[in-house]
Amino acid sequence: MSEAELVLRSTRVITPEGTRAASVVVAGGTIAAVLPYDAQVPAGARLEDLGDDALLPGLVDTHVHVNDPGRTEWEGFWTATRAAAAGGITTLVDMPLNSLPPTTTVEHLRVKREVAAAKAHIDVGFWGGALPDNVEELRALHDAGVFGFKAFLSPSGVEEFPHLDQERLARSLAEIAGFGGLLVVHAEDPDHLAAAPRHSGPKYADFLASRPRAAEGRAIAHLIAQARRLDARVHILHLSSSDALPLIAAARAEGVRVSAETCPHYLTLTAEEVPDGASEFKCCPPIREAANQDLLWGALADGTVDCVVTDHSPSTADLKTDDFATAWGGISGLQLSLSAVWTQARRRGHGLEDVVRWMSANTARLVGLQARKGAIEVGRDADFAVLAPDEAFTVDPAALQHRNRVTAYAGKTLYGVVRSTWLRGERVTADGDFTEPKGRLLGRDD
Repeated sequence: MSEAELVLRSTRVITPEGTRAASVVVAGGTIAAVLPYDAQVPAGARLEDLGDDALLPGLVDTHVHVNDPGRTEWEGFWTATRAAAAGGITTLVDMPLNSLPPTTTVEHLRVKREVAAAKAHIDVGFWGGALPDNVEELRALHDAGVFGFKAFLSPSGVEEFPHLDQERLARSLAEIAGFGGLLVVHAEDPDHLAAAPRHSGPKYADFLASRPRAAEGRAIAHLIAQARRLDARVHILHLSSSDALPLIAAARAEGVRVSAETCPHYLTLTAEEVPDGASEFKCCPPIREAANQDLLWGALADGTVDCVVTDHSPSTADLKTDDFATAWGGISGLQLSLSAVWTQARRRGHGLEDVVRWMSANTARLVGLQARKGAIEVGRDADFAVLAPDEAFTVDPAALQHRNRVTAYAGKTLYGVVRSTWLRGERVTADGDFTEPKGRLLGRDD
C-alpha cells in the first residue's frame, strides 16, 4: 500500500460483495484498501468517521445534456457539474446535441473539451453524434476518445441534429461496428409518431397519445434487427415503454449485443399524477402509466434493463409553456436522481446495492470505465457519495444547483440526503458548499 492519506469509515459501505461496516483507505486519489471497520488508521492518514451514513461509489451518469457551448442559458458545465456533485454523481458523459456546435466532428469535440476544462466540478466524458452526413467522421471521433455515438431514429427537436432513417442507420452502424464502437439510440419510429393524434393545448393525455408505446416498440425492433445483422453493439436510451421489454429480453437471449437504460422520472413519476399544463413533466418518450412503471421496475430487477440515468435535458423556463405540444421536452434531474430512485427502490424492497448497480457499476461498464469507476474496490478512483438513506427532505427548487430551477419534483418528499461527494479522495461538496472545480476530462481509454 502506498502512503495513506485518508480513511473513510462507515457502518454501511456499499461494496461489490454487499453492504458492510468498513474503513476505506485512500492513497494517491485511489482506493488503496478496504479494511475491517475497526482497523487501525494508517500513520499520517486523516480519519473521516461517517457513522451510520452510507458510503457509496460515486454515481456515473452516462446521459446528460449540458448544452455548453451555444445554449449555456439552458445549462452549462459549471452549473451541471455542481448539480451532479450535489446529487452524489462524480462522473457524467455529455450528450452531443443541444450544444452549438454539436459534437459531430473532431473539431467540435475540441471546442467542447476546451469549454468544459475549467468548469468541471466532477469528471466529464463525451458522446459523439451520428448524423446522416457524418459517417466519415465517426472513426476519427472514436480515435479522439468519445465513448460512443448518439443517434435519433425520429426528429431530435433541434435542426442541427437530424435523425437517421433506416438506410443511414445501417450505414452508420456498419461503420461503428467496424471499429468496435457503441451506438446509443433514441428509439421512436417516425412513422408511428406521424400517424399518432396531435392536439395543441395543456392536456397531458393528449401529449401522451402523441407518443404511443408502439413507436418505441417498432424502432427498437428495427434497431435490434440491424444489430443482429451486423453483430453491432447498441444501447437503447431512456426506455419508457414496458411493451418493448420482451423484444429486448429475447434479443439478449439469442446473443444480440443490446443493452437498455431507463430514467428516474419513468420510475418515480406517473402519467396519472401529471397536472394539465405542467410541462415540467414533459419528456420524450413520455412518462407513462403506473402499471407500465411497475413493469420497468421488474425489468431492472431481472436485468432486462441495465442502467438508470437522468437524461438531464434542461431549458430556460420560458420554453416550458403550458402547451404540451410546443413546450420543450426534457426533465432536469441531476441533483435529485439518486434520492428519487432510492425513494421508490426502498418502497419496492430494493437495497442500496441495487441502486449502486443500476446507477454506478453498470453505467461505468457501459462506457468502459469499470476499471476506474463504479465500485468501492481496491484500485478504483476514490470517488464517493455519502448518503443519509433514512433521512427525508422536501424538494425546494430554490435549493437546486441547475441553472434553471424548473423541476417535476417540486414539493415532493424524497428519502436519501447526500451529505458530501468526493472525487479522487477530495471532498468537492458538502452541505451546499463547493470547492473549486477538480474534475478531469475523460476519454474512452481512461
